[in-house]
Amino acid sequence: MTDYPMDDHWHEECGIVGIYGDDRAAEQVYLGLYALQHRGQESAGIAASDGSCMEHHKGLGLVWSVFADPAVMPKLAGHAAIGHNRYSTRGKTTLINAQPILIECRTGKIAVAHNGTITNASQLRREMQESGSIFQTTSDSEIVLHLIARSRGGDIVSSVMDALKQLIGAYCFVFLTRDTLIAARDPSGFRPLSLGRHGDALMIASETCAFDIMGAEYIRSVEPGEVIIIDRDGMQSMMLPGVERKSFCIFEHIYFSRPDSLIFGEKVDKIRRRLGKKLAQDSPADADIVISVPDSGNTAALGFARVSGLRYEIGLIRNHYVGRTFIAPHQDKRKLDVKVKLNPVSGVIDGKRVVLVDDSIVRGTTMRQIVRLLREKGAREVHVRISSPPIMHPCYYGIDISRHSELIASEKSIAQIRDYLDADSLGYLTIPGMLGTVDNPGDYCTACFSGEYCTPIPREFDKYCI
Repeated sequence: MTDYPMDDHWHEECGIVGIYGDDRAAEQVYLGLYALQHRGQESAGIAASDGSCMEHHKGLGLVWSVFADPAVMPKLAGHAAIGHNRYSTRGKTTLINAQPILIECRTGKIAVAHNGTITNASQLRREMQESGSIFQTTSDSEIVLHLIARSRGGDIVSSVMDALKQLIGAYCFVFLTRDTLIAARDPSGFRPLSLGRHGDALMIASETCAFDIMGAEYIRSVEPGEVIIIDRDGMQSMMLPGVERKSFCIFEHIYFSRPDSLIFGEKVDKIRRRLGKKLAQDSPADADIVISVPDSGNTAALGFARVSGLRYEIGLIRNHYVGRTFIAPHQDKRKLDVKVKLNPVSGVIDGKRVVLVDDSIVRGTTMRQIVRLLREKGAREVHVRISSPPIMHPCYYGIDISRHSELIASEKSIAQIRDYLDADSLGYLTIPGMLGTVDNPGDYCTACFSGEYCTPIPREFDKYCI
């Protein structure tokens, strides 16, 4: 039997925040990073400017631990700042790969924070190395800094625009110079990016939940292909060359984003409830109760229970003080982490026919262990229901899966997956069923389900961790 040694979820690499026009900009960015902790848990960092001097601080770990030293924040003085939470894909989790990355070139100091994956990064890096460029990190984020430094643009805005036009793939950037904040979103719009306001200050964040904790007002989404420049004269907007269609990542709604965020113009919580309701319509189960895999499966399970008429119960308790199962360095520890992270409520489960709702299955190992835990606690039957279609193809646009061999649905049929999980039944949403839950289905990328990619993918794709 094939072994799938990782956990059952995709992982977003990064969350980014930027603010201009607040005398306590770094402190506000710190709060925003707290709200976006779910998007990256391996490192965090902030760069700040007071108009004449730029400073930055970054470290490995969660936001609170990186900035736990009370001497750090006073050094990040200034009215403008950017911040970053990182989740790496391939490559080592080292301080040198943490962001923001700060360099100095002919136009002065510039810092960058990035969410996404540049699919032509390997080609660009190889070309620059052949012409003499030296790289310090394995990050494709560093590549854009080289492009900016090499640009013949007359100012920083022109240089950034010149660099961005050479990139293919998914990206959201925030750049900070001594006196300017620049935000950019790729023309396909794979990843979300939003614009907000707090008094006279303008803010940028991966998700609107960051604005809530900063006390800011949501203004609008940064448009696909839009580059926003904020300085002492206010805000201006420029556009990169367009593409044929938008390609929003549907997994932002299914799993990545927080339920209290507004993503791609729609409320995440509402979309997840619709996914659960559609799942109950298309794949019902003869059972007694509905439970979820917390926390990402909670909202879809509520939707499933509402339509099915089954009682929703809290059947699994999650320990929020345990890190992600995926990050565990050895398989034995991963197996232990499942029991440490999730504990069944025996009084709820014993003797019941259980519908277990989750958002996705990537490799299958964790779900298999959860089903086993439920049976050990007396579940008569376990019916697994997934609020997305089978993931059959890699993602090259900012998620940590880039090989078919890492996907159980790429190698097994639904019936074979059911047997591997030791479930009584297994049901997924269809692609049309999933897209029927959003207002503009044609705007979404479904490549991980369908294999239909909207940008060229290099034959030998080499994804640098970010």
